[in-house]
Amino acid sequence: MNQNFSDPFSQFAAMFQQYQLPGFDVAAIMESRRKDVEALAATNRVAFGGMEALRDKQLEILRRTLGDLESIAKQFATSSTQPPFNANEVVQRALHNALADMQDIARTTQQTQAEAYALVSKRMEDALNELKGAANKPQG
Repeated sequence: MNQNFSDPFSQFAAMFQQYQLPGFDVAAIMESRRKDVEALAATNRVAFGGMEALRDKQLEILRRTLGDLESIAKQFATSSTQPPFNANEVVQRALHNALADMQDIARTTQQTQAEAYALVSKRMEDALNELKGAANKPQG
């Protein structure tokens, strides 16, 4: 027996076609399930891409913050008396950067969710149309 696991849908179709169930188009059912799996895979790719984008943004934030802290530490090391920077400006800049970063993260998350939802919605719509088409097909 040939164990070809690269295309499980053809194996299932062959298994179900041997029973010849009246009123069931096994090939159409298998094709529909194959499309479901493809849509799920595409949705997972979109979600993973979104996670990668969030990871990259978090790394950017971390690197920028560490660079700012390093700069402040160097300024402290070279100054003997008064801090060489305005604390209010540093806090204000940090809050501004944090807000901008939060907006970027929210935008990326929303975009990823919208793309994934669109893929799932499209597949659900296609599956409904396939079901309607199968129901309207004359039994023969």
